[in-house]
Amino acid sequence: MHKKHLTIGVDIRDLQTAKTGTRTYLEELCKALYKLSGENLTIHFLDTKLSAGPGESKLSKYSNHFFYQLWKQVVLPLKAARKHCDFVLCTDNFVPLIHLGYQTVPVFHDAFFFENPEHYGKLWLRLYHLTALPAARKSAFVITPTAYAQKQLAHYTNIPQEHFKVVYEGPKTRVNHPSAAVLQQFSLLPQQYILHVGSPFKRKNIPALIRAFAALKKQNPSSIKLVLAGPDQGLQDNTEFLQIQHEIQNSDYAQDIIITGYLSEEELAGMYTYALFYVFPSLNEGFGIPVLEAFQYGIPVMVADNTCLPEVGGDAVLTFNPKDDNDITEKMQSLQENAQLRSTLIQAGKTRLTQFSWDKAAAEIIQLFNENQRS
Repeated sequence: MHKKHLTIGVDIRDLQTAKTGTRTYLEELCKALYKLSGENLTIHFLDTKLSAGPGESKLSKYSNHFFYQLWKQVVLPLKAARKHCDFVLCTDNFVPLIHLGYQTVPVFHDAFFFENPEHYGKLWLRLYHLTALPAARKSAFVITPTAYAQKQLAHYTNIPQEHFKVVYEGPKTRVNHPSAAVLQQFSLLPQQYILHVGSPFKRKNIPALIRAFAALKKQNPSSIKLVLAGPDQGLQDNTEFLQIQHEIQNSDYAQDIIITGYLSEEELAGMYTYALFYVFPSLNEGFGIPVLEAFQYGIPVMVADNTCLPEVGGDAVLTFNPKDDNDITEKMQSLQENAQLRSTLIQAGKTRLTQFSWDKAAAEIIQLFNENQRS
């Protein structure tokens, strides 16, 4: 039987503004989808310049909301219709409510809108309930990155669980020439620091990591340091970032705790490559790409024993109770002192990583499109 041609429109407007994990998701998925395009598959990357530009004023924020919805509900549908798309894929929760000959597929990365509504502006929450959720119900299906996220979203949205399709993510494309100069920049030595990568959101639980690290230093004096890698520009007035700074300032080991600020891809790759091990103490995650990145660069991984992290890490991670500073300290100490445990986790991480790739994710998404294509 001849395979029907499939035309997909991918909304890439988010590349203008997205940061951290959501940007990685869209970039990596687009690259993987592009490689699959051919005789039976056409991919259109749909973009716009509709934006009010940067700005923190209330007017600027409202303008950006207006242009965002104008894109999602008017311009994107028209572009997709002109391209004769069978499906429109949006990786940022929001898909068009209107269907002009195509079906829609959103990606819901997590249930944070329900679990932590206090972290979002009132307008964002209102728009999410007024547009994102009704559009998701009308969509062919909704992609979500883990079974945990699938379960949470079904619970909070009252959308049937089978409407959410789990497609695992992959790690960011590896930088093959990581910069070792970053170690000199921060006065670090290879294998003598513990690493965490991520933005300073409250759910990341970084103050607990700082306290646990201080206890580790007190119990087992050594030259080991804690590196918190991630953006800090523009966060000087951010309550959560200020709390992290306060925790560091009050620590007896403040001189051994380093906040790097923004790092280039090569510098971040260097941080992963030369770390002793990686710690992920988050209280809530939808997936946790840094776990895969740590596997990729061959370093042992510790993760909180909650939400999706054990699902992603499998038997390749050492788990701990993120609400118990003593447990975090004990597990860090075991990794610091036990070279055999580190080696075992590194090997397990390499094996675990084979189950995750963006090429695999793209192929699974295309298979879902084919299964849901209208005859």
